[in-house]
Amino acid sequence: MAIIEDIQAFLAGGYINVALYYIFVIFSLFLFYKVVTMIFKRILFKYAETKNERSNAIIFLHLWRYIFILITIIVLIFAYTGSLEGLGLSAALLTAAMGWALQRPISGIAGWLMVIVSKPFRIGDRVIIGSVKGDVVNLTLTHVYIGEIGGTVGGEERSGRVIMVPNSLLFESNIVNYTFSDEYVVDEVRNTVTYDSNIEEAKRIWIESATDATKKYKDKSESPIIRTYFSDSGIIINVKYKARADDRETVKSDITNLIYKRVSKNKDVRFAYPHTEVILNNKKKRSKKA
Repeated sequence: MAIIEDIQAFLAGGYINVALYYIFVIFSLFLFYKVVTMIFKRILFKYAETKNERSNAIIFLHLWRYIFILITIIVLIFAYTGSLEGLGLSAALLTAAMGWALQRPISGIAGWLMVIVSKPFRIGDRVIIGSVKGDVVNLTLTHVYIGEIGGTVGGEERSGRVIMVPNSLLFESNIVNYTFSDEYVVDEVRNTVTYDSNIEEAKRIWIESATDATKKYKDKSESPIIRTYFSDSGIIINVKYKARADDRETVKSDITNLIYKRVSKNKDVRFAYPHTEVILNNKKKRSKKA
């Protein structure tokens, strides 16, 4: 083979420019990759305005990197063999070896292709994959990188940890996408007021508080709605509203604070809570005259 002859010639001192030739080829390919990647980044991120467009730009750059690696392997094999016949034989042997030794990674590549083609989620989406919950921060040929929410903290606050989910698990796990259709999810804040409270006034407070806390979402079309239920100690007032998936905890906290402040100033609405109340009857019994 040509590569063996080149190595023998190099070791024998027949022509030192063999090594320089291969170094030049590799350096030229690397320089070509850097220049083209820089051009792609400038063009793509200049016009990528939405989350979906930025996600597509990042995925395209990953795809370009993998295509370049494939092209580099083909060019190096052709440079070694010097013929298309040798290139075909080397490619066949390489493919067979990879198929046998890299079954799991190949499943990961298939999972990556599934995400690229069918788009069950994009970079920036909030998802649940199996038992992992968080925001998709990156998607590579082998793993999905998830910025965890919950985990070491309560609620759906970001924990600061990144979990790497193998792409092969995408075929085996349920995938829940919070933001598949849009960036908003339905959330709720519920409290209980006493039976002697003014229910209509309570409903007004809950609606106004949710409206004020979500008015920053200019493109949100749905207004908060109220649901009421009986409970042992009072009437449950439940306000449902839409918030951005990555902003749920902040909005819920804001609504809770607004409700508390307004109820504290209102004499007609009182919070109900589990407690024991003793009522004393001070009326004296009148004795019947005979």
